[in-house]
Amino acid sequence: MIPLRRFYPLAAFLGGFLWDALTLGQRVKTMDFWRLGAFLLGAALLALWLARRDALKLQAPAPAAPGSRLRAHLPGVVWQAPYLLLQFFYGGIFSALFILYFKSSGHLGTWLMTLFLGALLVGNEFVGKRYGERFTLTWALFALNAILLCNFALPYIVGSLNPAWFYISTGAGVLLAHGLQRLAPGRPGRILPAWVIASVLLLAWNFGMIAPVPLVKRDLAVGHAFVQEADRYALSLEKAPAWQFWRDQSATVHLAEGERLYGVSAVSAPLGVVATLEHRWEVHEPAGWRLVSRSQFQSAGGRERGFRGYSWLSNPQAGDWRFTVGTEDGRTIGTFSFTVERVAPVAEDLLVREF
Repeated sequence: MIPLRRFYPLAAFLGGFLWDALTLGQRVKTMDFWRLGAFLLGAALLALWLARRDALKLQAPAPAAPGSRLRAHLPGVVWQAPYLLLQFFYGGIFSALFILYFKSSGHLGTWLMTLFLGALLVGNEFVGKRYGERFTLTWALFALNAILLCNFALPYIVGSLNPAWFYISTGAGVLLAHGLQRLAPGRPGRILPAWVIASVLLLAWNFGMIAPVPLVKRDLAVGHAFVQEADRYALSLEKAPAWQFWRDQSATVHLAEGERLYGVSAVSAPLGVVATLEHRWEVHEPAGWRLVSRSQFQSAGGRERGFRGYSWLSNPQAGDWRFTVGTEDGRTIGTFSFTVERVAPVAEDLLVREF
């Protein structure tokens, strides 16, 4: 029989990932940054400790004989503990960043970045011991964690989403890793891969492959009969067919002749962050996607259900459309693709959603 303790790491991994999925991205909170910052600090201290142990040329204790008492296994457990803790800290950061980038991704390029983080999240479960044996890997992953965390935290601290902060936060993250490697006894491993990672991230940013964090899409919908009353935003949506259980609204919108089509978005951001967002309406034509309308509005972070914005089109043509919420510099936060059909909607298929 396979001992149950072999499933403990898997259970801890799945439990931590599920917790992050349920709690992160509902609203980016100060506590999220403190927790991830504590993980990064713990990883830094462990990396220094492993470097010191390597510089002193300490050797792992001999394995205890099968059937030995718990005390005989204790030296081996103590020796392995820094590897497991470093794996835990990196895994915690990767898990949180994966969820946040997943919820901030709105197109193919940013999805690829999210998949890359997902691969690192899974890979972290298999290379734990190598963090102390391959210090180049340790510094590279520390730099990646520090950069991505700074990309989130710095805009939050200064309350601005100016693109310049991405460059500054990327530089701060890689310099933090470089400084850590310089402080490490014996300076084991190479720091060059950390700088390569920073360069790749800057390149990805310029190609629009980095999601506009810390903005997180909460809701995005198109429909009929929009109502704004005080703090209440309500929109009539067409229900998705029962078999499309993964959708919360139909991908086909039925419009009567002359009817307006409304779009509503809700985007979460940390308290104090102010940004200019925009709605973009595009229709697909034989030559490709054509921008029909663009409207901008100011957003402020901190609202539990996200900062809301709305826009509309008058009597849009039949065909394939996409409704996008993004930043004023063109970065996509979320997109909803749908088809317009010129026929009045069925009343029984409508439901009212509040934002």
